Amino acid sequence: MIIIDCDQLSPEWFTVKAGIPSASGFGSIITPMGKRSNSPAYMRDLLAEWLSGKKLDDYQSGFMQRGIELEKEAHIWYEFHREVELQHVGFIMTDDKLAGCSPDGLIGINGGLEGKAPGHRKHMETLITQKIPPEYIPQIQGNLYITGREWWDFLSYHPDLPPFLVRVKRDEDYIKKLKEYLHDFQQDMMKNRQMLIDRGYKRIEI
Repeated sequence: MIIIDCDQLSPEWFTVKAGIPSASGFGSIITPMGKRSNSPAYMRDLLAEWLSGKKLDDYQSGFMQRGIELEKEAHIWYEFHREVELQHVGFIMTDDKLAGCSPDGLIGINGGLEGKAPGHRKHMETLITQKIPPEYIPQIQGNLYITGREWWDFLSYHPDLPPFLVRVKRDEDYIKKLKEYLHDFQQDMMKNRQMLIDRGYKRIEI
């Protein structure tokens, strides 16, 4: 495991993770139910990042921008409620540098945090079901795989509504499938990189 100490969303962070499958995109590799989920679009995005050396088409929706703005507030609430201090890191990579994750925070030696700040409808759905929205399962289990940690807290935060906080343990069966599907994805990605190189395309070094 390699920890890159930089600010998330900084130019250095974008450069370091460009072209690398990361936990936030693992939903394009494995479904919440543990089935293979091949996404040509995700592969093309990563190849474009690798070739250009940066993230392209960096569009942020209103909800994405809102989440960024509320992130610090959510972290303060979490630290106070759990009586812990979050360790903020930029990007964590596997030793082969072919996969990674950007945790919202690490806790002690065993845990981490994934926080979301959805709109009120999505947040109310979570409060009613008392379940993590399934689309976040690949990311959370991916964080656990990349970091090797034992648990990950999921926080759904809305400034005007009660928060939802639950602790998620490692699902070894799910992680085993993730590793298999991720390996296959990485192999295809490397073949496509080599194909581009053989055709004379050169990666732009930032």
